[in-house]
Amino acid sequence: MTFLLDRPAPTATASLTLRRGAARVLIDNWTGTSTVPSRTLYPHQWSWDSAFIAIGLRHLSVRRAQQELESLLAGQWADGRIPHIVFNPAVPHDAYFPSPDFWRSSLAGRAAGAPASAETSGIVQPPVHALAAWLVHQADPEQSRRRGFLTRLYPRLAAWHDYLLTRRDLGGGGLAAIVHPWEPGMDNSPCWDQALQRVEPAAAGEFHRADLDHGHPVDRPTDLDYGRYVRLATDYRDAGYDDRVARHGFAVEDPCFNALLIVSERALAAMAQELGKDPTPHTARSEELTRRLVTRLWDDEAGLFRVRDLHTDTLVDERSVSGLVPLIVPHLPHDTVQRLHQTLDGPQFRAPATALVPSYDLTGHAFDAKRYWRGPAWFNTAWLIQRGLRAHGLHDNAERLRNGFLEEAGRSDFAEYVDPCTGAARGARHFSWTAALTLDLLRAHPKEPMP
Repeated sequence: MTFLLDRPAPTATASLTLRRGAARVLIDNWTGTSTVPSRTLYPHQWSWDSAFIAIGLRHLSVRRAQQELESLLAGQWADGRIPHIVFNPAVPHDAYFPSPDFWRSSLAGRAAGAPASAETSGIVQPPVHALAAWLVHQADPEQSRRRGFLTRLYPRLAAWHDYLLTRRDLGGGGLAAIVHPWEPGMDNSPCWDQALQRVEPAAAGEFHRADLDHGHPVDRPTDLDYGRYVRLATDYRDAGYDDRVARHGFAVEDPCFNALLIVSERALAAMAQELGKDPTPHTARSEELTRRLVTRLWDDEAGLFRVRDLHTDTLVDERSVSGLVPLIVPHLPHDTVQRLHQTLDGPQFRAPATALVPSYDLTGHAFDAKRYWRGPAWFNTAWLIQRGLRAHGLHDNAERLRNGFLEEAGRSDFAEYVDPCTGAARGARHFSWTAALTLDLLRAHPKEPMP
């Protein structure tokens, strides 16, 4: 695949070096059908990782970017859900926990439509896939049309959104709910602490944490939290992954998850128009979802969106980066955009050592600069926020975040995330979505239209 490194690139030496390094990460993490997030810590295919990876791969090989999404969708369930992991059968079960023999998707998920030919998890991740598919199409529309890329993906992605807005409207307010802390992708955010206190953890002897074989304990979720994650996944599995009958011990509406659903609905509208279909249902749904997002999750006093705990029907009093990601939604009220901009530039989220955005309020009671989503600054959320800033005409701020992203990606060896107080690289290195989104920002066009 060395030809990927020879495609036209920025001429600045620093940019060319960064591009080659990012391309090498993606080549090294390619399995033959998809890209692993990390060769050590994450040896399978992850759902929203693959979406971000495809966004970057489109600048190297449009065909491979298409394959990234197609391979993920091969694990889609008949009820429409896209599982958060599609397992590689060549990887030993003890390389990652929970492994396929824990989820038992082809057996426990049979009634919900789990595929018989692939083992997957039973939970989901944020719906960024339609946005990724549309961006991949735009990279080479002629090849996309020739291969029928959108023709094949559009109905699958529409079914995915339908699943979220029917089976997962657990609060009755028109937003999609998440039923496990792994589903929003921000596993151990303090936003989940209150809801998790109601969950009886699985006993420590019931599972072995393979993540600690490759990650430092100070970076990772605690054993107590992990025990609760296992309990929730076990209960969901034992209910056949059926959202109609499962008694969800954890159920919340997350702003980032729903913001990405809105943007992806707009991408579906663009796809529909490209395919000669009526885009109006998707446009109307994105507008209605935007209204519901603001009505149900916006906190004007805090200056950001909050998580809603559906067990108490109250907003969770925590400030996280999830509440800032909705900047990516194009038609937010002007006052809401201004307040989000102020919060992003204020003491809670302006990190002392990086231009990236901390995952949790720097002044918050649960802030931890090293532990996963309780403080560290992540590259994927920075990419989403800079895109949102650009969508709302805040180009100077977007460019500052873009430049900071590229500087940190190169300096950290494409780390999973960084310490916002020291700038130190944390988590895995040679992380795929960091490399992929680096490629995207190196080639980004400030006037690229939003879907």
